[in-house]
Amino acid sequence: VARLCVCDLLVAQCDVNCCCDPDCSAEDFSLFTTCSVPVVTGDSQLCSQKAAVYSLDVEANPPERIFKLIDQVNPSIFCIHATNYEQALYLKSPEIPTPENFDQLLDKFGGATFSAEPDSWNLDTDAQNPPDANETSRYEYGVPVQTEDAFLRLPSPVVSSWCSDANPAGFLVNQATKCIRSVSVEKCDSIQALSMLFYINSSILASVFQVNITVQSIVVQSLNGMRTLLSSSDVLRLPMVLDELCINAVLGVNYHITHTDTGEIIEAAAAFVLGAISKEALSIEQSFEISFTQENTQPVPLSGNPGYVVGLPVRAGFQPQGYPFPAAFLFAALALSSNKHSQLTILHSTSTQDCLAAQGARAPVLFGYNMISGCKLRITAAMKCQPLAQTLLDVLKGQSFPEYVASFGNSQAQDVLDWVPITQLHISEQMISHTLQGSCQIPVSLGIEVKWTKYGSLVNPQARIVNVTATITTTTLKQV
Repeated sequence: VARLCVCDLLVAQCDVNCCCDPDCSAEDFSLFTTCSVPVVTGDSQLCSQKAAVYSLDVEANPPERIFKLIDQVNPSIFCIHATNYEQALYLKSPEIPTPENFDQLLDKFGGATFSAEPDSWNLDTDAQNPPDANETSRYEYGVPVQTEDAFLRLPSPVVSSWCSDANPAGFLVNQATKCIRSVSVEKCDSIQALSMLFYINSSILASVFQVNITVQSIVVQSLNGMRTLLSSSDVLRLPMVLDELCINAVLGVNYHITHTDTGEIIEAAAAFVLGAISKEALSIEQSFEISFTQENTQPVPLSGNPGYVVGLPVRAGFQPQGYPFPAAFLFAALALSSNKHSQLTILHSTSTQDCLAAQGARAPVLFGYNMISGCKLRITAAMKCQPLAQTLLDVLKGQSFPEYVASFGNSQAQDVLDWVPITQLHISEQMISHTLQGSCQIPVSLGIEVKWTKYGSLVNPQARIVNVTATITTTTLKQV
């Protein structure tokens, strides 16, 4: 109960007057006027339980927080003495429907009523211990990734451009940094930051076991900038002095972390760029990057985390085909498959401005930017209506126009509720006389309107797409 805090709303920030916020320091407590939550308890129906009591000593100089852990007794005679169903004390991840287990789940939950109770109650509490919500196997967004000695290092410039190794990698926070490292060729074999071991010798704390950081690839860079990918990454290459050069010095590290949907790290890999340093060099530039991917998902480029960033592409995708179940039963479990580039695109203007020659040239729709493009079409009497109309439609929409747009910049494909369906409208204009045989509906424009809102805290609002409308305008051509 000492770790529970209902007023802790801001991530990695101190909430005002929240005396149980672990992000608050003694200096923060000295500025508090009161404790917004003075008592924190667990289940109020228990006969006896621990209670965390918080208060402020305003007479102290400076004022300080007082914390007490007491035993609280429930006076009611209808209180709960002990819980005999330990599994009810924590939230179990629901089973995701798949084509293999759908019939089984439909039989269990498809009726008008169903019971969540197990077939048999297991009163042996020692047989299965529920997971502790505070153990290191589960990470929350932004929490530093812990290792056996401290945390996963991601060197970055702090005050100046020089590298600082005190920057921890935050869980689910994709980062890319560059900084300057002071070097000495004569002592390069003793500089830890130039060695591969400095970045992989500590295991990540995950669950009951530790996750080792494996070497994914090694790229060797020459003095003139040429890069060569080594065929084997099993050999550990340490920095050493050779012919007044320091070889195998780490110039860049790219971490890739794989995690489950519950926040448990299961794999960690590092890709290295090693290079040579000449004797005249007094410093080098190092680059570091870290990315996170959920297991059983394809890594796709994000456009924000979580909200969209102005200037990055709007992500789009399709509802997968071939599911043998009614959409009403399976909609909550459907995943979205991304298009070729996972983006919403429009026609890319060319120098020739020929619509028939522009087919296939696309430009991504960038969030926050108004975009316009176009082309010209010369119609002759020999052209047939339907093939021409379909060709122009492909030019405007592309060969595969997406069905959904991601509401957030980091929306995962399997989270269906995070995807917004694209509403398609058709508008017909007045007739235009032309030499084309008969009358024909010719698409002449595609207008895409993206509506978005600010979502979340007023301190750090995130851009979220709430509606996308694609309007096709057609014109009726009639023979002169």
